[in-house]
Amino acid sequence: MKNTVYYFVIGLFSAQAYGQVGIGTNAPNATLDVNGKTTLRKELRVGGTSVQAGNAGLNGQVLVSQGEGLSPEWKSLNVSFMEEGQYKLINSYLSSDQTGITTLSNGISGDNVYKNNVGDNITDTSKGVWNKIAGLENNFIIKNGKNRLTYQFQTGVEMKAPSATTPQNISFTCGVFRNGQLVAVRPDKISSNNNSEKAGIQDYIFTLNYTEQNVPIGNQKVEVACRKIDTSSPNTEFAIGRNVSNANTVSNAFSLESMIKIDVIEYVTYKN
Repeated sequence: MKNTVYYFVIGLFSAQAYGQVGIGTNAPNATLDVNGKTTLRKELRVGGTSVQAGNAGLNGQVLVSQGEGLSPEWKSLNVSFMEEGQYKLINSYLSSDQTGITTLSNGISGDNVYKNNVGDNITDTSKGVWNKIAGLENNFIIKNGKNRLTYQFQTGVEMKAPSATTPQNISFTCGVFRNGQLVAVRPDKISSNNNSEKAGIQDYIFTLNYTEQNVPIGNQKVEVACRKIDTSSPNTEFAIGRNVSNANTVSNAFSLESMIKIDVIEYVTYKN
């Protein structure tokens, strides 16, 4: 009789050891099925065996699934975790152009408009005769109304005086337009002195950096345009974003090409 009871108890514990345990459920569908909140007071170890404790991982590592039937692993990921209240770079748009603007060259006078304001329309000639750098147009969508748009524009400017030994100068300006409205502008001037060494050619690098905040949600088209304000001689050759002529040995379209980089930075929020 004692032998019978002994084997019955062993069989009972064996069945329990290989069963499924449910917490908060009467129908567990895994070895351990927890239906409810879980509080873990110490480390979480994975990949252990019956004779060895699992791996608790290192500080900053994350637990990564290896697929069905395999134990997850701790991994060190190169991911920047953003906290609410910070700004995060969402997209960057970079474009270049070597066609530039050549329609402002010799024989073309300036438009004599010296001042611009935010919101000026690119087609309003009373605000200046703007010429677009076609290859720098960018189209994108803003999805978060709390944002920053950073514009970084650079181009080469070149002029050639009618006489290499006679000083000349040209006043000009370039601006960034979003949906046809001016958002950033910078006027400048290029001058040549006694420049017989380069046959009257003078090169210059123009830059414009600006950050626009809280751009409205929706489709955005960003364009870059420039114009000639004034010139000491209408016969002075002038080009923006390229060389005035391929006949010279001083510069080329590559060395004077135009580039713009647009960074879309959005405010980080976490919704419940």
